[in-house]
Amino acid sequence: MNARFQNYISGLLNKTITSLNPVSGGDISQAYKLKTPHHIFLLKVNTSESAFNMFQAEANALKRIENTKTIKTPQIICYDRFDNHSFLILEYIVSKSPSNIDFKTFGAKLAELHQVTKNCFGLDEDNFIGSLKQRNKTYQSWLEFYKNERLLPQLELAKQSGHLSDAECPSESKIQENLNNLFENIKPSLLHGDLWSGNYLISTKGDPYLIDPALYFGHHEVDIAMTKLFGGFGNAFYKSYHSILPEDRYTPTRIEVYQLYYLLVHLNLFGRSYHSAVSTILKKHFS
Repeated sequence: MNARFQNYISGLLNKTITSLNPVSGGDISQAYKLKTPHHIFLLKVNTSESAFNMFQAEANALKRIENTKTIKTPQIICYDRFDNHSFLILEYIVSKSPSNIDFKTFGAKLAELHQVTKNCFGLDEDNFIGSLKQRNKTYQSWLEFYKNERLLPQLELAKQSGHLSDAECPSESKIQENLNNLFENIKPSLLHGDLWSGNYLISTKGDPYLIDPALYFGHHEVDIAMTKLFGGFGNAFYKSYHSILPEDRYTPTRIEVYQLYYLLVHLNLFGRSYHSAVSTILKKHFS
């Protein structure tokens, strides 16, 4: 990072930067641990054309979660542009590996967030899932929202890039028909939207924090589906969560259908290594 950029950030913070060190973990943006004489911040930097809008949406989502008073998020310091760099500065959360007690707390706090509701599915703004645009047009029907705003755009993107053929992709009517019974009596919940293990932190005090949200109002099991896609969060988390928001007989099937969206996103972001997982779910639930 060049000296002009560092000086600009120092001026914004009105603080001297004493150190700036890369932080691992992000696939989309570069992240840095930024130290000043009395504070530590997280600096996220991205040079893509959509980066400023991406950071703005992230800041809006973190603020919206914070306003629910359910689960913590890092404090937003600012977001801005400098030359061809867009950046977001957040409070730096010193974290630790979660214990069973931490997972129990996390499960309960996430269930609290999921009890924040609205009269429709979607959001009043579009945002991003990774670096891909995520549409959030509002619907009264969860089936219509999930079909039109989640599955169909990603299936179309996969066809355009050659990752899926026309024959592999179900029709709109087939999606409607096969999901109709699964999606009855579902109420909107405020979701993180991209809840894998890299998008939460447990502070050294044991408080769970959500980071990098892809926020909207949807079915609460969508977040649970993402937690299970790459290894799971520990039994204490699920036991605590489901003591507040229980499973039903369709939950295991819906979990796979919700994981399809995230696997399509990964297919479109990272390529053919995700084709087999996508194909398996498409054949199982839409053939």
